[in-house]
Amino acid sequence: MNILTTAQRHAPLRLSLLTLALISAAAHADDAPRDDIEHIAISAQRLPFRGDAPLNSLPQAVNVVEASQLASQGISTFQDSIDLSSGISRQNSLGGMWDSFAIRGFSGDENLPGGYLINGYSAGRGYSGRRDTVNIQSIEVLKGPGSALYGRSEPGGTINIITKKPQYEPEGYLQLSLGSYDHYRAEADYTNAINQQAAFRVTGAYEDNGSFRDTVTSKKWFFSPSLNYQLSERTTLNYELELLQQKIPFDRGVAVQNNDFSAVDIHTFYGEPSDGPMQIDAQGHQLSLNHELANDWLLIAGVGYRDSRLKGYSTEADLSGSRQLLNQDGHTLSRQRRYRDYQAEDLSARVELSGSATWLVTHHLLMGIDGYRYQLDSEQQHWRVTAGDDSYSVEWHHPEYGQIAPLLTLTQNDHEQQRAYGIYLQDQLDLSEHWKALLGVRFDHFSQTIDNHMLLTGSRQHQDQLNPRAGLVYQASDDISWYVSYAEGFRPNTGRDINNQAFDPESSKSIEAGVKFALFEGSLSGTLALFSAEKSNILAADPLNAGYTAALGEAKSQGLELDANLWLSDSTQLAVAYAYTDAQTKNAVTNADWGIDIPAGSPLVNIPKHKLNLTLTQELPLLSDSASVGVNAMYVAERLGDTVTPSYQLPSYTLVRVFANQPLGRHWQLHLSIDNLLNKTYFASSYSPLWTQPGEPRSAALSIKYQF
Repeated sequence: MNILTTAQRHAPLRLSLLTLALISAAAHADDAPRDDIEHIAISAQRLPFRGDAPLNSLPQAVNVVEASQLASQGISTFQDSIDLSSGISRQNSLGGMWDSFAIRGFSGDENLPGGYLINGYSAGRGYSGRRDTVNIQSIEVLKGPGSALYGRSEPGGTINIITKKPQYEPEGYLQLSLGSYDHYRAEADYTNAINQQAAFRVTGAYEDNGSFRDTVTSKKWFFSPSLNYQLSERTTLNYELELLQQKIPFDRGVAVQNNDFSAVDIHTFYGEPSDGPMQIDAQGHQLSLNHELANDWLLIAGVGYRDSRLKGYSTEADLSGSRQLLNQDGHTLSRQRRYRDYQAEDLSARVELSGSATWLVTHHLLMGIDGYRYQLDSEQQHWRVTAGDDSYSVEWHHPEYGQIAPLLTLTQNDHEQQRAYGIYLQDQLDLSEHWKALLGVRFDHFSQTIDNHMLLTGSRQHQDQLNPRAGLVYQASDDISWYVSYAEGFRPNTGRDINNQAFDPESSKSIEAGVKFALFEGSLSGTLALFSAEKSNILAADPLNAGYTAALGEAKSQGLELDANLWLSDSTQLAVAYAYTDAQTKNAVTNADWGIDIPAGSPLVNIPKHKLNLTLTQELPLLSDSASVGVNAMYVAERLGDTVTPSYQLPSYTLVRVFANQPLGRHWQLHLSIDNLLNKTYFASSYSPLWTQPGEPRSAALSIKYQF
């Protein structure tokens, strides 16, 4: 395996820490007051890919989930956070190892976590575990066609996480939580000035969790310090570090026979406890420079680096129909065993210039160049049962653990490297008081090498891609804006097929039309959007050949989305997120491994046609303080659970969460939340009937927070 040396792998870490030390030293070296530096709210800085055009004037749907919403409802996971936005559905999480989601029916590479950005830098590639919320200021769900700007993204949209930034006034909190199934969590956040030029922030969280799943426990810690240094009145340097470690057993969920979900025991774990947990170690660095030029133009330059690793053993149900004894006797579950060691390194950089100029009309210009180098080392060892062999199997209803682990054989040893750079230009023109037009184009050069160290073979490819973007906005009034937009895009596919050939990138086309509104003096605001998108060269995991993927072909998605907030009174708010999504294959495909014909028009896996999320919050005086109570209800319709088994449909479900917040004096606050209040049995996602993820039964959590 082509593994980087320790010195090479930790060079970016040393560089970032050296930069941090130098900035800190410079900050302490000049403690004298400086009147030429004006303190600013760092969180208001212009972000990459944003320019100076406000979000509400862009020809696309944008939904923002604020940290205050997450705190109010007691949400501490990224996956739960994005459920508050329309058009997002849960996908295969690789046995609980990461967050995985689809936007408007498209999920990207199912062999990697759901793709997202952190402050405009890629963070979805690699193995960074389940994202924590302790350092999240807000989550921007940027829907629809934007590939010509962001590059290498899904046609359904892009998620950008904005992290908390250092502030020059001291503030912070410490929060302790305990909950059902032996859930214990501690989190903290503190920020303050070092001197008039520098400020820092430190956030972190630790979790020790049990589970409703038999024998499954997990631990996670997350730590993120950041530093902001004002080099001058116009120039700001910001550095952020993220460290994460996650330990959790690999859990493929439950096995379902003959679509009989009532016969399933959602507590049963079919792995082997002696395998121990899978471990994820990840570190992320971001260093960015913001420099204000004349006439409100802004130059942004920065670099992001992420290094992550996933390794450990797993025991899981064997999916082969000919080897799976459960299909024959109805009670014996045949299992396979694997060892995974995946390492990813992701280095990206960007220089961007944005501002406004007037040539006949006002132009909001955004131009930049970016690039990345992504490396993935994949080693997998595997053992699977032969047909008719009941060794290493367990009883479906009453598995007995402690079997002797079979010897593994090396089945994959690959080194993949991707290199790419892009040049992008966007112009939003104020044609008149009511009309705005957006034009954008992006050029990408992409190259990929994959070396198979087992077979001593390799594959090479490179692609050049030009993606346009166009949009039109009609602002009928200050309260209503109509828009339409179109974009083309592409996204590189990771990995190789069973013939050792790299996959061509996915290509996409998408169109969106909608209306943004803020009516009744802002009491009712939101976005209603219609969308249609299609893409080709889609990959799906090959269930017969472990570690390989096969092309599914072409797919399309169309539908309607509504994100709205309604103030029923000064103290009562209702948030609505609804999506109708019709996502299906566009061409007929035959799965050669299973001999299954997948006709055109077949639904895509784990995509519900209807999903509705409602949150009602009521503020009320209690104990001389302003308390709040609320209820959240989420409905998810029936959806396909297995690509090659069209009859396997996950049942619809409705979940209810209640929550309450009560201040206790000036500094203390008490929070209580109850999830799945009605104790419904539900299944969140699936890859196959034998790999289906059950949802958590009713659970409660109590938190106490000290703010200072």
